[in-house]
Amino acid sequence: MRVLLADDEVTIAVTLGDALEEAGFEVVIAADTGAALTALEERDIEIVLTDIRMPGEGGMAVLERSVELQPQRPVIIMTGFAAMEDAARAVSMGAKFYVQKPFPNDSMVALVETYSRLRSLESENESLRERLNSGSEFSEIIGASKVMQEVFDRVRIVAPTDATILIQGESGTGKERIAQAIHNSSRRSQGPFVAISCAALPESLLEAELFGFEKGAFTDARKDRKGRFEMAHGGTIFLDDIDDMPLATQVKLLRVLQERSLERLGSESTREVDIRVLAATKVSLRQLVREGRFREDLFYRINVVPVELPPLRERVGDVPHLVHFLIGRHGGGRDYSLGTATMRALERYPWPGNVRELENAVQRAIALAGASKELSADDMLPRDKRWRGATEVHDEILPLREVLRSREIEHIGRALERTGGHRTQTADALGISRKVLWEKMRDLGIEGPGGAKEAGTKEPDDR
Repeated sequence: MRVLLADDEVTIAVTLGDALEEAGFEVVIAADTGAALTALEERDIEIVLTDIRMPGEGGMAVLERSVELQPQRPVIIMTGFAAMEDAARAVSMGAKFYVQKPFPNDSMVALVETYSRLRSLESENESLRERLNSGSEFSEIIGASKVMQEVFDRVRIVAPTDATILIQGESGTGKERIAQAIHNSSRRSQGPFVAISCAALPESLLEAELFGFEKGAFTDARKDRKGRFEMAHGGTIFLDDIDDMPLATQVKLLRVLQERSLERLGSESTREVDIRVLAATKVSLRQLVREGRFREDLFYRINVVPVELPPLRERVGDVPHLVHFLIGRHGGGRDYSLGTATMRALERYPWPGNVRELENAVQRAIALAGASKELSADDMLPRDKRWRGATEVHDEILPLREVLRSREIEHIGRALERTGGHRTQTADALGISRKVLWEKMRDLGIEGPGGAKEAGTKEPDDR
């Protein structure tokens, strides 16, 4: 950063100039008003230090010209005269600070460093405002509906801050894309964005991945390794599926959030980390807190700013926009189209897997289209007459119980997959008894472990 030091006292010009250069600043020295004004006109000056009395018109003229050229540029007035009227006049004209001589050089360097940081932040904020106003950070997130515009507005407000954000939404709603957009719109955008799914790893491996480990910490620890928190230093870490984080790991995460420091597994030394934490959950953490499965103190630490992503069924108007966007992404340049009846069928379907399911459906339809450029609802929707053959149900309005039944089937099926088909664990996760789970599987025709449908009156044994 370039600093203009305007002072006719050689001692100050040399000693303060040297101190500023040692602190990393580029210094332009001017011994009179004319040289200072020339530097303002011809050089890219970011901070001005000027004596109020020197040959020529003096420091007030330097201040006045600096404000004319760049109103936001910091100007610090120096003087050997304790004239309060000069101080008041300088401040009224736009000076940021007024320093009386003599002063320690290190205190002046510290003052310049403070304004240097502020100047850098102002520049970053201006850049962020331009990027956010252009909407470029949301180019991969399609949402013209009112509820999605409200999400975008909230993200635009909180993204430039360092606030911890909890992104809530069902699976497939785009939580990681929102997290990436927040990072890209923050002052940390030049730093790393590190994402990890807390549901993808068992407890022992999750701790090693998050906090890192030292050589010999466990059997396979053959060398030191950074964890995801250290990898994210200077940037953002995204903890997806934080609702699946074990309680023991939650305790360690709480310390990182409170102290911004951690200890690798097998190490007694503490390492500081400069990170922003974003987290995502597909279920209500408040409910998990009530059930004793999530720490209340951790919940309040990560729920500083909540962002709620609506499911696709609550923003039906976005379906056509999403379909056309996904065709452009996966269509290989071909101009595919959908009939009106097909699009209406897509809008009517509840999309329990949300945008992820819709993307898979579009990819499947493109793959099955062959030489045809017309995408079929039969290739995109489940093999159920309610969703296939759009023209047959053109004017049909499904009973609410049918829609809820479809969602219940999807949710129980997903829970069974997560537990490997273990019914007791599935029932516990769903908050129902094992007997109620079996009855629902039987009544809804849900396939049990091994692909067999539940049938009969005898409750099947657990695997």
